[in-house]
Amino acid sequence: MIEKTYTMLKPDAVSAGHIGEIISRFERVGLTVEKMELSEVTTEQAAANYAEHEGKPFYEGLIRYITSGPVVKMVLSGESAVAITRKLMGATNPAEALPGTIRGDLGLTMDANVIHGSDSPESAEREIAIFF
Repeated sequence: MIEKTYTMLKPDAVSAGHIGEIISRFERVGLTVEKMELSEVTTEQAAANYAEHEGKPFYEGLIRYITSGPVVKMVLSGESAVAITRKLMGATNPAEALPGTIRGDLGLTMDANVIHGSDSPESAEREIAIFF
């Protein structure tokens, strides 16, 4: 089924120069970049995106990190785009991500794990509305 998903290359991916490599991984498997923007996440966008984590010990650090520098925001589309994107990204913790996945190859820590991707078509719709 053709669907859309939201993906964000986080500040650590942008500052390390991994933009082209990550985008090419999505394109090689047949996903289409429908929208893309290099910009900074506002505090309001970050709060809306991570609202479910408000009040947790890591929340303030997460907001500081995601607003600390430029990110690349993308809408990707294709057959099973959410599942394919999640598979390419790898486990959230780079130490547990398999080699060959984006986080397994490029991520260093749980806090700075290179990339965010929607976990369902519903969250993709919500995140696209927040960032575009």
